[in-house]
Amino acid sequence: MKTSELIRKLPKAEIHIHLEGAILPGTAMELARKNGVALPECERVGDLYDYADLMEFLAVYGAIADSIVTIDDFRRITYEMLQSAAANGCRYMEFFISPHAHEGVPFARQFEGIRRGMLDAETEFGIVSRIIPGMNRELGPEAGEEYLDEILANRGDDVIGLGLDYNEAPYPPEPFTAVFARAAGNGLRLTAHAGESGPAAFIAGSLDTLKVERVDHGYNVVNDPALVARCRDDGIGFTCCPSTTKYTTTWRDLAAPDHPIRKMKEAGLAVTINSDDPPMFSTDLSAEFMIAHEALGFSFADLKKAILTSLEVAWIDDSTRRQWLTDWSVEIDAIMGTADRAG
Repeated sequence: MKTSELIRKLPKAEIHIHLEGAILPGTAMELARKNGVALPECERVGDLYDYADLMEFLAVYGAIADSIVTIDDFRRITYEMLQSAAANGCRYMEFFISPHAHEGVPFARQFEGIRRGMLDAETEFGIVSRIIPGMNRELGPEAGEEYLDEILANRGDDVIGLGLDYNEAPYPPEPFTAVFARAAGNGLRLTAHAGESGPAAFIAGSLDTLKVERVDHGYNVVNDPALVARCRDDGIGFTCCPSTTKYTTTWRDLAAPDHPIRKMKEAGLAVTINSDDPPMFSTDLSAEFMIAHEALGFSFADLKKAILTSLEVAWIDDSTRRQWLTDWSVEIDAIMGTADRAG
């Protein structure tokens, strides 16, 4: 069996993917035409997702979000995201949504469409999914309080946490302390994009003031040895996304010995592998695991550990966690054993 096919067969969990960043380019173009939204000009559909850095990416991300308007639009993009993930071995997903990015579209309409897509995908592909609304840090904490009000008003058992995202570097986490405390008081789990374009201090701030349980990206942790030790000792999960580091960080060479994901793994941090915004970066979940294996130095044992770590830091009940850890471990060993026999 080819390594790529073996990796595709592995059971996986995805805990860092953005719904609006998982829209297929053809779908984005179709919905933009249907809803009368102008997208950036491009000669080919595939060129829609062409950008040099985080700011260019966010501009495209925002334009595409404007194209998603109706209940069926939200159902479609959710279903297609989960369909692709299931085809890559994903059994469980916690995905970010950006309701505030769809200006003028009521949150209730968005949630109805998203939930329909989740149900259809679980029925057809068996993939279980949960929602983490992401708060746009650029809008400030006052807007964040209003955002949380909307999330709580539309909350169901499928809304499990709150994230903090968008352009990180100029926006430290501390101003969001109160809104994150209120979210925790209402039973939401907490995570934040930190240490991607911002410094290691933003990771420490997210842990100390926001009280997050996971860190999304977190690559600049490698610049602070004391913080590395702290995060390792505390079992803080890091939701790493290899492909996007080529665009949103200063580490553009995935094979470089000093690439932070490689160093984070070698330091014993709780590293997971995720796809972030897969079609926007010409990737999928299996491809990210292939990159980890071929470019970042992850052995098969490291890949297994990353998969099981994703279950350990996922926001699932303990009974489910124990069962999946046992079952998936056996299944992974069996699949990887086919590579040993072939060799």
